[in-house]
Amino acid sequence: MPDVYYDSPSESGKSLDDLLARKDIEAVVVVLPINNQPEVVKRCIAAGKHVLSEKPVAQDVATAKELLAWYRSQSSPPIWAVAENFRYTESLVKAQEAVKQLGGKVLCFALRRYGFVKEEDKSFNTEWRKVPGYQGGFLLDGGVHFAAGLRFLLGAAGEEVNQVVSFVDLLVARLGPHDTVHAIASTESGAKGTITISFGTEHKRGLEIEIVTTNGTVSWSPEEVNVTGRSQKYAYSSGVTAEVAVFGQSLESKTPHPLQTPEEAFADLQLLEGLLQSNGQAKAVV
Repeated sequence: MPDVYYDSPSESGKSLDDLLARKDIEAVVVVLPINNQPEVVKRCIAAGKHVLSEKPVAQDVATAKELLAWYRSQSSPPIWAVAENFRYTESLVKAQEAVKQLGGKVLCFALRRYGFVKEEDKSFNTEWRKVPGYQGGFLLDGGVHFAAGLRFLLGAAGEEVNQVVSFVDLLVARLGPHDTVHAIASTESGAKGTITISFGTEHKRGLEIEIVTTNGTVSWSPEEVNVTGRSQKYAYSSGVTAEVAVFGQSLESKTPHPLQTPEEAFADLQLLEGLLQSNGQAKAVV
């Protein structure tokens, strides 16, 4: 049986601090409700443990900025990586390589994600998701994946979203505070694109990210990559095994992987928060 530690109810020798004091533990994976993660991440790092924490990096940009500033102020801190499994799915990695190889100037782009959270879904039946104490509900918890995917592909073309104009909506009352966002986005070079993310469309499903350049088009979905009319199928991959393996490699090399830095996760959160807070007004996100 594994050793179990807990802060409540209080028991001598069984607290999180007792766990973090163990010399035989070098690294910790932190997978907790969004609002609880920043404090636990900080405690783990302060105890000298390497950390792989779940996305998003924090519940809002202000909290993430404070935690990141504290981390970077430490002298020779342990590695802190933030998990984003989308960046390790085979199909998205291939799409990223295709965008880079295609080259050209980005003309426009699109992110379209439709889906529905059923009442019986495991992801819905956790109290902290049913009554989220953080902005956006599923749009933050799940939507950060899609923001990361869009940034990953735009980044291959040297672009980054720096401004959005968006509107949020609530299509299904139990998925509050919001379950849908529609937006127009602009990059640093002025390329325009559209973003739609919904968890409340029962009769429409799908996920696609498209990058259009002066040299062609790359269209990605989880099981297919299309490069200017040439399509390649892929088996579904969550990317979780690969991201954990990369974290392990970082520990061996003592070098953080660039796709797992808290700064990268911070940029994902910045984009998501911009989408949630624009309310029809131009909102800077970088």
